[in-house]
Amino acid sequence: MTAEELNRTFDDAVDRINAHTEPFPADFLLRLYAYYKKATNNYERPSSKKPIINAFKTNALFQIKDISPDQAKETYIELVNNYFLYRK
Repeated sequence: MTAEELNRTFDDAVDRINAHTEPFPADFLLRLYAYYKKATNNYERPSSKKPIINAFKTNALFQIKDISPDQAKETYIELVNNYFLYRK
């Protein structure tokens, strides 16, 4: 997959998640959050008003600290595709 195709597929996966209206499982959302942040090179600290949520988000980011942004995009796409394939 070329870089352009990867970016387009990633953007499509993000759009699918944003368009979905039913709630997602919390663990799935944490994984999406971490891979999205890594894929977009967003290194801002978690900004929830609840410290426990920030701790979970920070932990999720820490767990994927050694992967590249392209690997994060690929994993994000896989997570989204698997969710809609098996959870619906």
